[in-house]
Amino acid sequence: MPGDPFPDVALAWGEASDAPGLLAAGGVLSVESLQRAYRRGIFPWFSPGQPTLWWSPDPRMVLQVAHFRLHRSLRKTLQRFVSAPHCEVRIDSAFEQVITSCAEAPRGGANGTWIVPAMVDAYTQLQAAGHAHSVETWINGELVGGLYCVALGRAVFGESMFARKPDASKIALAALVAFCRKHDVTMIDCQQNTVHLKSLGAREMPRSQFVAHVHEAAQLPAPHWHFSPLYWDLIFRLPEVPP
Repeated sequence: MPGDPFPDVALAWGEASDAPGLLAAGGVLSVESLQRAYRRGIFPWFSPGQPTLWWSPDPRMVLQVAHFRLHRSLRKTLQRFVSAPHCEVRIDSAFEQVITSCAEAPRGGANGTWIVPAMVDAYTQLQAAGHAHSVETWINGELVGGLYCVALGRAVFGESMFARKPDASKIALAALVAFCRKHDVTMIDCQQNTVHLKSLGAREMPRSQFVAHVHEAAQLPAPHWHFSPLYWDLIFRLPEVPP
């Protein structure tokens, strides 16, 4: 029922089950329920025809922003992007376009339909309430890639990304890392373990440790979600790793 508390995350299905991390089914997608869920390390993920499914996997995939792996090829891409007058990163200028584009992109080999219309509506409302944001890659006035995330205080939860040009989503992720480094956000939740995220420095951590971090970070003052080109210096200071 709406407003009912979520079960303890320790009750989520384990790694040996058919659906590791599954915690609950049902309820409504609302700004209030999403905030309650994320504060406890829970997120929704379901396909058309399914009830709302709530997940809290253990371990949890996270990107410590201090451990972001700046590959040589990505550094060169970013240097070209930053130096081009027709290229820019924006935040929250086209949230609905970003989440709609993410809904059309595959996730982990799936067909992309997990971002169902109800999810688009709910996260658009969450963005209007100031708790979800898009980081966007623009070239020649065209949105070519980006990502969206949930943010509570200084707890940031990555959701999905898309690219219409090579590396456009990686540029957006690097921009989010730069933003986080600027505003003392130490960790970005990646939810699930993928080879791509691991190559960029994401690693698994115990769910209990992740939930403790979220509890603390969500109580801190939220940063102003705006991107300045000056933030790129915080990325270029990172050590370069081989391709």
